[in-house]
This record gives sequence, C-alpha cells and structure tokens, in this order.
Amino acid sequence: MKDKIVFLYVTCASEEEAKKIGKALLEERLCACVNIYPQISSMYWWEGKIEESKEAIMIVKTKESLINLVEEKILQLHSYTCPCIAKIEIERTNECFLNWLLKETKPI
Repeated sequence: MKDKIVFLYVTCASEEEAKKIGKALLEERLCACVNIYPQISSMYWWEGKIEESKEAIMIVKTKESLINLVEEKILQLHSYTCPCIAKIEIERTNECFLNWLLKETKPI
C-alpha cells in the first residue's frame, strides 16, 4: 500500500522565514514541494488581546509517514513560540502527482 499524501498548512513570520524552513525541508527530502504565499494579513488572539500582523503561509506537500520529522524540523527553525502546523488530508489526487511526490521524498 502506498503512503498517503498530506499537506501541512504553516504560518510564518515572513516570506524569508518560510523560504528558510522550506529549503531545509526540501534539502532533507522531507517534502517534495513548498508553496509560499508571501504576505497575508492575520488577526488572532495572543496573550489576552487581539493582535494583527503580516505573515506568510507555507503549504508543505509531503507524505503521512514523514509528518513527525517535518514537524520537528519546522519547530527547530521557526521563530514563533507556538506556530500553526495543521495537517490537511488529501483524499484523492492524480496518479502522476502521487508518484512524483512519493519519488521525491525520502523513504521511511
């Protein structure tokens, strides 16, 4: 049975931070692709008050078996005390994308 594909939704302090984390994940073959949305406006509760800031969003395309390693690497490199790392289950994808992603990520 083939490994399942998952996407991880990650917020970062800046495009530069997202690129740094994304490059590290790619170099270690922990993901096959990273999409970066460079500047979004975020509003959120933090330490009892509503905050507003500019952030970047990173979508990490990987496989289920690598999630723990991906999360460890993100936490190691991330500037936030409590970054958002949320798994998005992929129910279906085309066969060539699935095969490409599995080929480009390290076996576990």
